[in-house]
Amino acid sequence: MVREGIKSHKDLKVYQMAFDAAMKIFELSKKFPQEERYFLTDQIRRSSRSVCANLAETWRKRRYKAAFVAKLNECEAEAAETQTWIQFAVECNYLDINTGRELYRIYNQIIGSFVTMINNSSPWLMKGTFKSEN
Repeated sequence: MVREGIKSHKDLKVYQMAFDAAMKIFELSKKFPQEERYFLTDQIRRSSRSVCANLAETWRKRRYKAAFVAKLNECEAEAAETQTWIQFAVECNYLDINTGRELYRIYNQIIGSFVTMINNSSPWLMKGTFKSEN
């Protein structure tokens, strides 16, 4: 049974946090140096957006617990990757330390939400869910 009032991945607080964070990263990364365009700028944008995109895929895999948990692990990994790019951006002085800390904190919350969903996946699964994909 899905939690009350949640009809799509867009209704999830973790999705909304991740989407807002990705948009903030997009705006901030517009100020990164031109020489970073094909590396740090692209990577941080890609990983932050991938959290949201993977969560959309995850939502559609709620029929199978193993697939659902595996996709949540991918979401968690993309969020952790984004934290690494945030750290690089701060160390390279492309982001000020306070902005970097705030973004890092937000991604800690996002990761925490994924870990909670992984550890307690049953309420998120569709009715009639199969234990495995076989």
